[in-house]
Amino acid sequence: MSRKVIGIVMNGVTGRMGYRQHLVRSILAIREQGGLALENGQLLWPEPILVGRSEHKLKELADRHGLEHWTTSLDEALAHPLTEIYFDAQVTQAREQAIRKAIAAGKHIYTEKPTAESVEAALELARLARDAGVCNGAVQDKLFLPGLLKLKRLVDGGFFGRILSVRGEFGYWVFEGDWQSAQRPSWNYRAEDGGGMILDMFPHWRYVLDNLIAPVRSVYAHTATHIPTRVDEQGKPYQATADDAAYGVFELEGGITAQINSSWAVRVDRDELVEFQVDGTEGSAVAGLRNCRFQHRAGTPKPVWNPDLPATESFRSQWQQVPDNEEFDNGFKVQWELFLKHAVTGSPYQWDLLEGAKGVQLAELGLRSAAEGRRFDVPELEI
Repeated sequence: MSRKVIGIVMNGVTGRMGYRQHLVRSILAIREQGGLALENGQLLWPEPILVGRSEHKLKELADRHGLEHWTTSLDEALAHPLTEIYFDAQVTQAREQAIRKAIAAGKHIYTEKPTAESVEAALELARLARDAGVCNGAVQDKLFLPGLLKLKRLVDGGFFGRILSVRGEFGYWVFEGDWQSAQRPSWNYRAEDGGGMILDMFPHWRYVLDNLIAPVRSVYAHTATHIPTRVDEQGKPYQATADDAAYGVFELEGGITAQINSSWAVRVDRDELVEFQVDGTEGSAVAGLRNCRFQHRAGTPKPVWNPDLPATESFRSQWQQVPDNEEFDNGFKVQWELFLKHAVTGSPYQWDLLEGAKGVQLAELGLRSAAEGRRFDVPELEI
């Protein structure tokens, strides 16, 4: 089997997500399995070219994983003779300029979300990639999580009948940084640095709802900055200028109502850090990151409201688990493999920069809704 080496500029891999999920759990995992087998008989071998601002951090990562290529110069990385793909996991503010440069260099584009800071900029990136004829994709990792794949199995099988509503709960307590260190970087809580819950999570909710349930047609959002003062990585207090919680109501095609609460100031009383409950005329399901439980119409009990007596039913035990029925790989890795095949063989791939722009659109409309206190329609996007 012949081996094709494909160079991937990986910008922002010194950050938590870029390092853990994209470098280690995706690209290096593909190398550890011996490469990616293509239908034409070739074996695709990804060769990462690490890019970042810190020479020390890049060298340490390269040494730790036995990687040869790293640089603090994006221009140098794009000019490397192996480079065919540019990947971006930087902070949002730095993303647009770097992607523009990579498109101009003729490289295929794969990027974390949000793809830009405004819908106009996100659409322009999609247009530039289209006009340059380069393959392009936006990370939409939650579509490949086991729990949501099981939920999709139920939807595709017609389990729900007519879907009525979706309820989503996401979040956890992010420590303020004083008596315990924060689990998220301080820029997440500064609007001037591209932080904020809506900008971070509404792009996720857009592709989850669009792809699993029905297209989003309107949005109403309320935001809050519940923790106004936090402590940064240097131990200095700072004012949180971005929203740390967002409460959204989305109207989906077909009259379906979705409500999703997202908060970094909530303590978890559920099985997983994110859960979606879908209710339909024939049944309901609750999906998390890995698991999905369901209750069919025929097995639905008949609770009676009586506050004078203690509950005698264990409601959770009345649900069944959707079985695995298959092996589930890391969701980030699965999407990377699909994009790599798309870039090399031209195989179909639907999660492009236009899809990424839809996520930016929902975030932008959500922020506007929160600021003005009114509902906004979500129009179709075209490039």
